[in-house]
Amino acid sequence: MSYVVDFATVSATGLESSPVAEALAGLRANEARYFKTKYDHVFTVEPADEAKETVDWVHGILADERDLTIASRPLQASAFQVENIRMAYVFYESGLSINVMYTLDEGGKRAVGFKLSDGMEVPEELGTFKFARQKSKLAGTIRGSYFVIKKEH
Repeated sequence: MSYVVDFATVSATGLESSPVAEALAGLRANEARYFKTKYDHVFTVEPADEAKETVDWVHGILADERDLTIASRPLQASAFQVENIRMAYVFYESGLSINVMYTLDEGGKRAVGFKLSDGMEVPEELGTFKFARQKSKLAGTIRGSYFVIKKEH
């Protein structure tokens, strides 16, 4: 069942098994606010087991581009298009959020972003990435990193 993420009233619905559920809910709400403000898009997530195609696409890009496998269990995912950009999000039990921004135009920007919830340690599989910090009213301190997608997916 899909869930519309409310950034006015942050809820950990669907994220309860995470040890940092409240921080992950804030991170998810932060993303929802961004897409509502910038694109007037309502951010909706599904349980990961119902969004297998999205999770597989994100995991395929990670494996193909950087030989990465995420150890944590995916809890929720979202896939949508805003303007000419295909977006996908996967939220993990550990507190990790991965997003793929894939511009559909030839030569457009394409990247994978990693965000860590407040209180989450950097996962071993992402230890080679440098993370920058940003403050968020909804999510506390978010640490983020990314890499550019080089291949077609």
